[in-house]
Order: sequence, then C-alpha cells, then structure tokens
Amino acid sequence: MNRDLSHYRKTYDKRELLIDDVPSNPLQLFQEWFKEMDEGFPDEEANAMTLTTIGTDGFPKGRVVLLKQLTAEGFIFYTNYESEKGQSILAEPHVCLSFFWQKLERQVIIKGIAKKVTSDVSDTYFTSRPRGSQLGALVSHQSSVVSKSELEQKLIDVEVALEGKTIERPDYWGGFIIEPVTYEFWQGRPNRLHDRLVYKKDEKNTWTIDRLSP
Repeated sequence: MNRDLSHYRKTYDKRELLIDDVPSNPLQLFQEWFKEMDEGFPDEEANAMTLTTIGTDGFPKGRVVLLKQLTAEGFIFYTNYESEKGQSILAEPHVCLSFFWQKLERQVIIKGIAKKVTSDVSDTYFTSRPRGSQLGALVSHQSSVVSKSELEQKLIDVEVALEGKTIERPDYWGGFIIEPVTYEFWQGRPNRLHDRLVYKKDEKNTWTIDRLSP
C-alpha cells in the first residue's frame, strides 16, 4: 500500500538559538535544555535517547535507550554487554546519541567514544534497580531468539530460586559511558531555517562553536 505523506507540515517557532547566547561549554547548554524539558513536561521521558551503533554486520542501527547518569566525563546508560548493541559497541566504540524533544522543537546530536564504566559504578546502579528489573537482567539473554512462554517460565524459576536472597549483578551486565567529541544543538525555526550550532573539540581540547546551515 502506498501512502503519500508529503502534505504533513509543521511550523517551528517556539524558540531561537543564537551563538552569542550560548555557554562556551556544551554540557552546560545540554543541562539547561534537559532541565527545561524535564521540568516543563514531567510526563515525557526527557532522558530517552536514540543510540546509534555500527553493527558487527556493518549496518548502522539506532534504538531508544534511557540516559541514567550524566557526568562531566559523559553520558551513561546500562545494558547487557552480550546483547547486539553491547557487542557492536565493544567492536566499534564510535557511537552517536540523539535526543529529540518535540515539545520544545529541539534536538541534540552527540558523537562520542563509548567504553565500559567501572564495576563499582555498575554495581551501585544495579543495586538501585527494582528487584523485578534485577531479575529481568538475569533472565534475558538480550537479542537472542526466545519464545514468550520460555521467557516467562525462566522468570518464575529465578524468582523461586532467589526468593529472600540478594541479587548480584551478573558480569555480562553493566554500563557504558559515551565521552562526547561533538555536540550539535538543533532548534526548529520557521521556513525550515532551523538554528544549528555545533561544538567540536580542537587540538587544545577546548570547544569551538560554529553555526551550520539548515
């Protein structure tokens, strides 16, 4: 079935992004935008981000994951290291993050290098998770083929086996931190003349800012 979507139109006019108004550090601007989205629209998942990796099959793949920690060094999320995305990152650590905040007509695109966080960091976060999520990490061999009934039975079996016991983080599960090398901030504007500012690290490890044509 063919469907023509060419008539879909939206005008962007809520905000403006000027190079003279932004901080020299892109993390500061990201935090300002994140706070505005998070506090202004609490029912939305402001921490939802599209993670794009290069798969071991050579194809790029994007999927939505949740940002769980933000530090001066980078952006942290957690996953099964043996999953498709985990194996992709371990084989090719150059990744991309994209935040799309439709309510504010904004997008942030971050290119960076991913690496595992320390075991202590992963342990601390795993301990903070709800028990059901901890059990899920034990049950799911993420990205492998499985039937729904098999998965549900595994959960029942693990719940029984670990009843009343502390659940330890499995070695194959933990965090990745993405250390940014570029940030691109996108603000929707009328007539498709969108504001785009890109921050890049120079040879002195300081950030330069340029405006990009929309």
